[in-house]
Amino acid sequence: MRNLIYSINLTIDGCCDHMQVGPPHDDLFDYSIHLVQDADALVYGRKTYQLMVPYWPNIAKNPASEEKTAIEFAQAFTAIRKIIVFSKTLDKAEGKNTEIVHAGLKDEILKLKQEQGKNILTGGVDIPSQLIQLGLVDEYRFVILPVFGGKGKRLLESIILQEKSKLELVEVKTFKSGTVALHYRKQ
Repeated sequence: MRNLIYSINLTIDGCCDHMQVGPPHDDLFDYSIHLVQDADALVYGRKTYQLMVPYWPNIAKNPASEEKTAIEFAQAFTAIRKIIVFSKTLDKAEGKNTEIVHAGLKDEILKLKQEQGKNILTGGVDIPSQLIQLGLVDEYRFVILPVFGGKGKRLLESIILQEKSKLELVEVKTFKSGTVALHYRKQ
């Protein structure tokens, strides 16, 4: 069975709003590139999808003014075999590798996990929160940036977990910038 990995960047005070987190540094881009290269499917909600697409595909097509690591991330992102977007309002998507799903989150993810392939990667807040509540996330990659966001969306603020989940710490990676990447696995 394939692993579903939730990856998100957070400030020290738990803010995960992309406007508060700030731009990634080269080490973080390298970390993210490897994470994306180890996956062949992405699962997003509409908001996260629209933040990522067309932004990264446009950089992959027109890399002239971008940093090398941003271009490499864009290339890894566009090489993903399948993007699944859960949305009640989005009717069509950009790119032939993207599928819009309007309902059935649990069933769709269970089916996806049974398929052959690499890891499944999810990001954002709303859909991953629901996946955590359903007990479907296998691994967590929390990247903590050394900054206080002060305001913005917080991780898991909209769900109530029915039971406590224990996680096993797999790896801690510290970057020169003071950013820390925490890798946990569901026990």
